[in-house]
Amino acid sequence: MSFLIITDNPQYYNSLQKFLLKNNYNVIFCGKQEDILSKIEDKGIKFIVMDLTKREIKDFALLKLIKNYDPLLEVIIIGDTASSEKIGESIRLGASEYITKPLRIQSIELVLKRIKKQIVLRRETLLLEKEISSKYLFQGMVGKSPHMLDIFSTIERIAKYTTNVLITGKTGTGKEMVARAIHQLSSRSKKKLIICDCSVVPKNLFESELFGYVRGAFTGADKTKKGLFEEVQGGTLFLDEIGNLPLFLQPKLLRVIEERQFRRLGSNEDIHIDVRLISATGRDLKLGIKNRNFREDLFHRLNILEINLPALKDRKEDIPLLMRYFLEKHTKKFDKNIRGVSRRVQKILLNYSWPGNIRELENVIEHTVALCLKTFIDIDDLPKYLQESQVIEIEMVSSELKKFLTLDNFEKQYIKKVLEATQGNIQRSAQILGISRYTLYRKIKKLKLSV
Repeated sequence: MSFLIITDNPQYYNSLQKFLLKNNYNVIFCGKQEDILSKIEDKGIKFIVMDLTKREIKDFALLKLIKNYDPLLEVIIIGDTASSEKIGESIRLGASEYITKPLRIQSIELVLKRIKKQIVLRRETLLLEKEISSKYLFQGMVGKSPHMLDIFSTIERIAKYTTNVLITGKTGTGKEMVARAIHQLSSRSKKKLIICDCSVVPKNLFESELFGYVRGAFTGADKTKKGLFEEVQGGTLFLDEIGNLPLFLQPKLLRVIEERQFRRLGSNEDIHIDVRLISATGRDLKLGIKNRNFREDLFHRLNILEINLPALKDRKEDIPLLMRYFLEKHTKKFDKNIRGVSRRVQKILLNYSWPGNIRELENVIEHTVALCLKTFIDIDDLPKYLQESQVIEIEMVSSELKKFLTLDNFEKQYIKKVLEATQGNIQRSAQILGISRYTLYRKIKKLKLSV
């Protein structure tokens, strides 16, 4: 294991070098003007000792640079004095320990033991996180929130039947993933799963898309074409955004569901089908029924069982798991060695409202992995709007705090109201406030109230 000592005075660290060599460490010296990050990468450095000089502003800038490059590097600061400001700034910027001169080998020995314990604990935590990630991975979906675990259980139970399922939830919550999971766990898994996004099919082509047509059915129909229901025979048809299905076509779909047969456009021949139908919507179909945009009888035929997916902001306990899952997925995709995200990034991602839900979170992780040049993702790797969200959050908190009174001001306003209500009666006011007359007099004087 390599140990880097950053100093412009290598002779001072002779005793430390001897101790480290004796304990099987490979010791490397580096001046502060050298390319330290290249040396860290080339030599596989895990531990760093850094000399804090009178040029502490530059030294702290170097410490920040090192920790931004790799937050897991263990940096021990050796300083001339034990001032609380220097110690506080060192720890704030990511130093593991701060040791004052003169340097004692016993101090280094104790620090190394402490750091090694932390490394073992961190490694165990990472392994545990990976175990948890796999434990809560279900058919490509990730979640440990009660709502999601209940959904996973429902999918397992319903998959073996041919019951129609309606999946509801906002855009980006994973409706297509649920449909795929139901298909994969069903007896139809070896047959086709066909996905039709009803929001992108032109109205005039909808009928032929679903049911096909025979040659000569209309101008340009120079050959017979199968529709989706015929193509997916024996499998599963997923009608995404079913709320966009044209009103004129809804009775025909209802007939197909009820009679399990249909006719191609321009044909008199009934075609019998064995198809599992799953539909999904981000719209409120009950509102569509009220506005006469969606048939109530079709709604009830589609909604034999409803699976409602929560928005990501309502399942924030799943965000760390999803972050790790997408991070592993996209580091493999881009062939990068990114080990995680900084605490600051975690905080931003946990506090953000995620209007685009899981799809937006994955896009953000993919964006950061693609652009990140370090081993850890930090704030400057995030999209601009998320970087700015931190500033907005601070401004909002600051604005909210301005609405509140200090304790003294609150107490002053409250006592003033009580005195006004009792018309300045000290004894009665003291009884209401639950304090003695003497205490009330003292508070009136302290808070400069007039009676």
